[in-house]
Amino acid sequence: MKRIGILTAGGDTPALNATIAGAVVRANQRKVEVYGLIKGFSSLQNPQVPHVHLNPLFSAIPELDATRGGTLLGASRNYVDARDLVAIEQMSGRIRRLGLDGLVCIGGDGTLNGLQPLAEVLPTVLAPKTIDNDLGLNYENEPDEWALESTPEPPGYRYRRMPSRTKFDLDHMVNYATPGFATSVYVSVGGVQRIRTTAESHRRIAIVEVMGRHSGYIALGSAFGQPDLVLVPEHPLDIDRLEVRVRELYELQKNVVIVCGEGVVGGDGEILGARKATHDPSGNLILTGAAEALRGLLVERLGDDYFRRYRRADTAQAAIFTRKIGHTQRGGRPILFDRFYAAMLGGKAVDMLLEGQNNALATLQYRRDRGFYVDSYSGNAFRDRWGLIHARYMHPSFYDPELMQPSRLGIEYLLPIFTNAIGHDDVEHMRQTTFDSGNLLRPYHSINTDVNKRIRYLE
Repeated sequence: MKRIGILTAGGDTPALNATIAGAVVRANQRKVEVYGLIKGFSSLQNPQVPHVHLNPLFSAIPELDATRGGTLLGASRNYVDARDLVAIEQMSGRIRRLGLDGLVCIGGDGTLNGLQPLAEVLPTVLAPKTIDNDLGLNYENEPDEWALESTPEPPGYRYRRMPSRTKFDLDHMVNYATPGFATSVYVSVGGVQRIRTTAESHRRIAIVEVMGRHSGYIALGSAFGQPDLVLVPEHPLDIDRLEVRVRELYELQKNVVIVCGEGVVGGDGEILGARKATHDPSGNLILTGAAEALRGLLVERLGDDYFRRYRRADTAQAAIFTRKIGHTQRGGRPILFDRFYAAMLGGKAVDMLLEGQNNALATLQYRRDRGFYVDSYSGNAFRDRWGLIHARYMHPSFYDPELMQPSRLGIEYLLPIFTNAIGHDDVEHMRQTTFDSGNLLRPYHSINTDVNKRIRYLE
């Protein structure tokens, strides 16, 4: 294997460039050329196949910086339709003309689903990334716990998660954490801490919404910011209990901070913030705001008189406010944990191709007696009996629904990731660059400007 391709697909994360850099370093050591495909799978869908030679003369191009967030290759949510045999044949021909012997895709569960047809025409492996931390398995037989049932609404079926029959153990998790997750939690924790002082000063109830469509990992990690209550998608909201806890806390400390994942569901099992039947390019339902929906419920439950009685606000609307951490969770410089393990996983993906693996993914494993290490796992083992790969749910045992906080096991899960997640260089970088006088004098210089000069085309 002399030449491989690499692409980034799906949404951006802070650790994508670190993964690419790790792959290029390993490829240089093993004398393999690396071609970066521009904007994910859409590059192969384009007859010109825009690409960049990432290691001419087996030396990484200077634009590849592992400490820079995002991806210098660009990303898209375009995927390969396994039913479109004509398109697959066209992409296969372009791959052959480009001279690629293998392909590394950097992405999450959607990318792992999307690369399945390509793995039938070219050795293809995945290096994981997703801030939601939802690429992995809580235990090896988890895909067998999905059932398919008929529905009268289109498309005529839906997936349902059956009760687990497996005893959970942290040591048995497949892919313990994904690059991008730690930095996302770091950003979310800072947001929670800063919102707290405003809530305290003005006697307010703050609802902070973090990302996590079906997975509560970011919300769980945000507990490092000491919110009073944490709400996760895996546990339906008990609005009666929430109201009781909010009243108790507000009367005790004159402020309340609630963290909620964007995919939090109500007692009926429906997503609280899903008010529009629209979808993004990956087919995911576009959520319009769990925090706002939750705010509406609390405004109705508590009422204006409750706050007037304490002389803290004229209306419940004024006393309860929301903030989304939003896309700041996806961007910026990755912290040490993400940079280090993203690079290791990128390098592992290259080794996997050279070892002859196909339709497999590099994984970050953890054992109590060993710590973190990288390994590989069959992509086919992630598929349910109908061939679909599902996003990983946070295991229910990580959360205490009575306290609305991480459980003891949830805390045990988080500690290995975050105890040393921030490096000295992270702090020094902030000290040197945040208020660098040059920021006021120089315009922003986009990495796209430099990479654009290196882009080549097949035709």
